[in-house]
Amino acid sequence: MSHKQAGGPPGESAVDWCLYQLNGAAEFEVSEADIISTVEFNHTGELLATGDKGGRVVIFQREPESKNEPYNQGEYNVYSTFQSHEPEFDYLKSLEIEEKINKIKWLPQQNAAHSLLSTNDKTIKLWKITERDKRPEGYNLKDEEGKLKDLSTVTSLQVPVLKPMDLMVEVTPRRIFANGHTYHVNSISVNSDCETYMSADDLRINLWHLAITDRSFNIVDIKPANMEDLTEVITASEFHPHHCNLFVYSSSKGSLRLCDMRASALCDKHSKLYEEPEDPSNRSFFSEIISSVSDVKFSHSGRYMLTRDYLTVKVWDLNMETKPVETYQVHDYLRSKLCSLYENDCIFDKFECAWNGSDSVIMTGAYNNFFRMFDRNTKRDVTLEASRESSKPRAILKPRRVCVGGKRRKDDISVDSLDFTKKILHTAWHPTENIIAIAATNNLYIFQDKVNSEMH
Repeated sequence: MSHKQAGGPPGESAVDWCLYQLNGAAEFEVSEADIISTVEFNHTGELLATGDKGGRVVIFQREPESKNEPYNQGEYNVYSTFQSHEPEFDYLKSLEIEEKINKIKWLPQQNAAHSLLSTNDKTIKLWKITERDKRPEGYNLKDEEGKLKDLSTVTSLQVPVLKPMDLMVEVTPRRIFANGHTYHVNSISVNSDCETYMSADDLRINLWHLAITDRSFNIVDIKPANMEDLTEVITASEFHPHHCNLFVYSSSKGSLRLCDMRASALCDKHSKLYEEPEDPSNRSFFSEIISSVSDVKFSHSGRYMLTRDYLTVKVWDLNMETKPVETYQVHDYLRSKLCSLYENDCIFDKFECAWNGSDSVIMTGAYNNFFRMFDRNTKRDVTLEASRESSKPRAILKPRRVCVGGKRRKDDISVDSLDFTKKILHTAWHPTENIIAIAATNNLYIFQDKVNSEMH
């Protein structure tokens, strides 16, 4: 692996990443509520939303280019913060329902307002984000304080005018989609028709209309008549980016099912099943756990699917069901550590994965605050670290290496000294530019390519 790093459109030189900004307190005692649980750019990349375990959503807005410095493309500054979900209690099941935000999905922008869906384990909410920078003045029947005037004193009529005021960002809950799920919601996905979205839990996938909150259509149900016969659960699902009738869902057994809603109302019978036959020589007690797919993402082109399991990321061609077209090892050095990772529950961590804007590079997280990039054209890969200590603003990130036994080079890290409490589960890539957002516990790191940050 050369020092040049993965990233960038095909045919261009590889990317040197540098830290652009860092949000979050450097506390030694991180409160559980501040841990970031999801990260999502909107369709233009101008807005970036994070959700946390405390039920809050923070929206960052990219500052526009300034007149004085035309190339100074702004940082992402906090635009709005609001409490999306509160803790609840299910009295019928005697269960506490956490306020933690599991997923955020932006809706394509239709007018001046922005809209997003956020969900915890049970309830999905649609939020509208609007700006107000003018207020009406000069009422006929009200005074300056807004009290009604004595009508006998009104002798003339005036035309109210809009006067500028300080910008206010208002976030309003437009719809609450409740009671659709018995089990925990693990994913939501907005359809390309911009009218419907789906939500998935362990055993069922529901299709909702964005305007209707009191009913949804159950489109997948894998719940067996007898729960003792349960062999797999749904782990993630996503709509195809261009065909509104197609969606995919992944399972804890490592398979993907592509479904076509034109075929039947209930998509229990998939159109295509993607799974890789298991290599008997690699079979172990942990095989089934580590083959569980934790995330699935269609490429922007819609031709490929990216999946993440515990040790690998795989690229699948929609036209080939028998095996993935590419497999990349994320942290193969952990194979010998599966026993201790099982004991400390890390083996159940759910890592996400992301495509860059041109589908040429993929990114996913690892332990020790490492994240990995794989360039599909050059087959180069790189390990980078999101940390306060090793990231100076605007300095190029040095590739990190993990060594297993044997001789160690100067900057190598031994596999035995990795910190498994520091894990990069949630990442997002700007839809068109080399800007990535990495959630590391309670901190949000934004990295840009060196070229980008020097030009801007």
